[in-house]
Amino acid sequence: MESKLTLRASTRVKTGKNANRRLRASGFTPAVFYDATGRALTLQVNEAELAKVYARTGRTTVFDLEIDDDGKTTIRPCLIWDVEYYPTRKRFMHLDFYGADPDRELKVRVPLEFTGTARGVKSGGKVEIYRENIDILCKPAALPQKILVDISGLDVGQGLRIADLALPEGVRARYDVNFAVLTVNLPGSGKGESEEGTGETA
Repeated sequence: MESKLTLRASTRVKTGKNANRRLRASGFTPAVFYDATGRALTLQVNEAELAKVYARTGRTTVFDLEIDDDGKTTIRPCLIWDVEYYPTRKRFMHLDFYGADPDRELKVRVPLEFTGTARGVKSGGKVEIYRENIDILCKPAALPQKILVDISGLDVGQGLRIADLALPEGVRARYDVNFAVLTVNLPGSGKGESEEGTGETA
């Protein structure tokens, strides 16, 4: 599995609020790397480099984490799994990396991007979107940043459920109920997500 981006990190010994405060003051962000077995490694990453990588990857792109562990360097494909920001400003306080095993499926929430103009809109209909993200299962190499959903063929009264979505090769949607993603309704029709019905478990 090839990764296009690399982020450098190094292990840290000192932890706790005071140590983390000093770390942030020096331009670094405290982090933890978890491998597929749950083993944790405490790290620090340069905040400026992290911001550049995160702007390109978000939480849905695998990249290489280059870890310097007391002079020994290892490269681990990973995802940014969780991000904690300062309450009053858009600055990293802490984040978790998750090691991506190329042979194991990941469960990841990815955004939906709707493309085209629904045919029903030209007849006075309105597109009602109920879900903007879905959970998927796939191996790291197949992980998409987003799922494109073409709505141009939908007329008034029609919609899409999660089972209707065209997913990239190697990607499965994870759901228990075949829920509505969107519908095209006439204003005031009263139809909506309450008509979900049941579906299969993915």
